[in-house]
Amino acid sequence: MLYRLKKAGYESYLVGGGVRDLLLGGKPKDFDIATDALPEQIKSLFGNSRIIGRRFKLVHVRFGREIIEVATFRSHHEQAETDEQGMMEDGLIIRDNVYGTLEEDAFRRDFTVNALYYNIADFSVIDYTQGMVDLKNRTLRMIGKTEVRLQEDPVRMLRAIRFAAKLGFHLEDSLKNEIQTQGERLDMVPAARLFDEILKLFMSGHAAQTFQLLMEFNLFPHLFLQTHDCMKGNNEYVQEFVLQGLVNTDKRIAEEKPVTPAFLFAVLLWPAVARHKASLLDSGLSPLQSLLVAGRDIISEQIPQVAIPKRFRQMMIDIWVFQARLEQRRGKRPVRLVTHPRFRAAYDFMLLRNQAGENIQELCDWWTHFQEANEGERHLMCKAQGGKKKHRRTRPGKNTSPDT
Repeated sequence: MLYRLKKAGYESYLVGGGVRDLLLGGKPKDFDIATDALPEQIKSLFGNSRIIGRRFKLVHVRFGREIIEVATFRSHHEQAETDEQGMMEDGLIIRDNVYGTLEEDAFRRDFTVNALYYNIADFSVIDYTQGMVDLKNRTLRMIGKTEVRLQEDPVRMLRAIRFAAKLGFHLEDSLKNEIQTQGERLDMVPAARLFDEILKLFMSGHAAQTFQLLMEFNLFPHLFLQTHDCMKGNNEYVQEFVLQGLVNTDKRIAEEKPVTPAFLFAVLLWPAVARHKASLLDSGLSPLQSLLVAGRDIISEQIPQVAIPKRFRQMMIDIWVFQARLEQRRGKRPVRLVTHPRFRAAYDFMLLRNQAGENIQELCDWWTHFQEANEGERHLMCKAQGGKKKHRRTRPGKNTSPDT
């Protein structure tokens, strides 16, 4: 791609995380290109591409399952001639399509270690911001005035946390101080954009360290306020549950096992669901009904803060409701449950609850043994639970429980 752009007469450089990670001896997962070609010109060069974004227009070039991101050099907003090029509101960047030169582009980037450009013309690394020095010192430093750059895009605070956790870098003092005072600006970021950032934060293999940094800099309540409220009063179980869930997520990623956003969000919101469930039980609802209602209520309250796509919501509720179903071990019910598509996720979730300190070891051991047992052993295990439970008859027209 770089050589094709060069052959067409354009400047083009490998930039950002790909260069940074290679210099650190790592293996980049994705690559970005910066060029003086405009989005329409880039698209005309690559048939397997499409222009995306309005706030920040760029081109995605697809090669099989891989996507290479190509962006035109950006310049400062003062040079914008129309609102379509650049727009700001209360210090927040609304649109960022003011094009410029390579040097201007370097100073428009967020951190010095992300403003390194690999040049295929002479195989050099171009560095306008002393990023190589910060890379050597393992320092994360904002380009320009930190206060202004975080006001322009509050998501940069989350990126700082993510890079600190991923790379083991320390934050430069002014960056530390500004993050601690500007956290509330995350409330201005669209909820859908924060969902994407949550996936980057917690599904890159460094979720546990990321969570600890989010807590340290008081950013977590701006992402999961309901869960954070459950942590008040030194509630060690809540923090331990979330942390253990993220440790397990990191382990699965390290072992190249699949991790679904639904399970991740089920973990992050469970403390709030469990608290709400307790109040619903007191009002007379059954455990199944209370988990169903609590799950729906908590998700509804979470969506304005961090949007959760519909395709994940039902799986989250299924995992939560299954926690009550797993306690029902009479008759033929366990045989049906163990073949349910959500069983494995719910079972893992139950083990996580026990691991974090809930006293459900016997329940966990029972289901672990049940999965390994043959048909005869399963029958005896269910029989030992008291045989079949007689179902109460429901009057015609009366609502039944979610398990009916």
